[in-house]
Amino acid sequence: MKEVDSHFTEFVNSLVAKSALLDSSSPASLFPASCAEKELHKAKTSRAPPEHGKIFTARRSLLDFSLSELFEVSHIRTIYHMFIALLIVFILSTLLVDFIDEGRLVLGFDLLVFVFGKFPVVFCTWLCMFSATVVIPYNLFVWWAQGYSSSSHCAIHSFFYGMLFTLFQIAGLGFGPTYVAVAYALPPASRFIVILEQVRLVMKAHSFIRENVPRVLSSVKDKSGTLHIPKISQYLYFLFAPTLIYRDNYPRNPTIRWGYVATKFAQVLGSLFYAYYIFVRLCIPQFRNSSQETFNLRGLVLCIFNSILPGVLILFLVFFAFLHCWLNAFAEMLRFADRMFYKDWWNSTSYANYYRTWNVVVHDWLYYYAYRDFLWFFGKKFRAAAMLSVFTVSAAVHEYVLSICFGFFYPVLFCLFSCFGVVFNFTLNDRRKGPFWNVIMWTSLFLGQGVIICLYSQEWYARQYCPTEN
Repeated sequence: MKEVDSHFTEFVNSLVAKSALLDSSSPASLFPASCAEKELHKAKTSRAPPEHGKIFTARRSLLDFSLSELFEVSHIRTIYHMFIALLIVFILSTLLVDFIDEGRLVLGFDLLVFVFGKFPVVFCTWLCMFSATVVIPYNLFVWWAQGYSSSSHCAIHSFFYGMLFTLFQIAGLGFGPTYVAVAYALPPASRFIVILEQVRLVMKAHSFIRENVPRVLSSVKDKSGTLHIPKISQYLYFLFAPTLIYRDNYPRNPTIRWGYVATKFAQVLGSLFYAYYIFVRLCIPQFRNSSQETFNLRGLVLCIFNSILPGVLILFLVFFAFLHCWLNAFAEMLRFADRMFYKDWWNSTSYANYYRTWNVVVHDWLYYYAYRDFLWFFGKKFRAAAMLSVFTVSAAVHEYVLSICFGFFYPVLFCLFSCFGVVFNFTLNDRRKGPFWNVIMWTSLFLGQGVIICLYSQEWYARQYCPTEN
């Protein structure tokens, strides 16, 4: 225990010193772990002001940064091994139960085959979405920029191209993929792929236009004579890059570690099978027959608390598989050096901090293009209204994704997000510090996951087995 304590103390001291550099605008590893406090303070204060936009800098993801040192302590690595062992137990229990029930080993993955069905339709839909996003927004911007300086009616010229871009966002990227998902009756996971890509491309196209239009207006106002129009290769790189904020250039790593890429994709695949066995062993047996039972408050409360474990495991898997593994794999292949896709959200003592650190990629887009643009348009007196509008938009988009993917409108997440989320954001704010508030945050997060898993699962099975006329 003394050896473990000494290792852990040394690790924490090193991590505290290094973590001060994660938010700085200077490239990672500028300062060693033992740098002086004056240098650390200089690194913190070198951050650009918000009006300059997001500053990208070379830095590692927090889990890569931490686990590489944590795993040097064999006792800590055991926690990782425990999760792998739990996956093996899920697999063995499923095989044994199927062997007892069927008298043979059932090695099929019927649930995975179902939820990821009709993949050719998904691929063709994505290809059409992506091709349209490459061609239409870029060319609309180029035609607008080239004709803006020589146009005698600049406002009408801008309004015309702005309406064309809005029409593409609403009809092309908005209505088209949604119609395909519904008309072709895509299964849930296939719908998730289509709808999440739809939302991602809408946000990417908006960022490209939003970042480049002010530069053209500025050059025309200054009469510099040179229009800054990004190359199509820069726009194409942005569409694949793991960020929603457009820049002409990003910090790049010198090489690609293909072994790292393979490891991350393998962990995504492992997380997918982990989620499969969680649903097979913990969710489906519980909810399959619940829709045929008479509703009562006792059953609902038990269901919510029984859903906390699978809900929290799914939350961890979504975070680890997508925000860490998937984004880092694409960042490595593109040599994208800024890996700050999330921060230490697990240490949050307030929901305000949790919203900022859980998904930094989406938060940056909401902060610069929703919150700050709202304040720019209406004035800085309306900060509370700007925050509420961001919450409402985020909650509506989350509910839209779930409604299309599940095939029914059941606004549980919207109510949790826009009601309880807003209340917790203002009550559990950044002034709340200490372990007690971290416990409160985790308790409410556990309960929220239990409510989401329970109610959406009950509704899914109820719509399959319960008579709709009643």
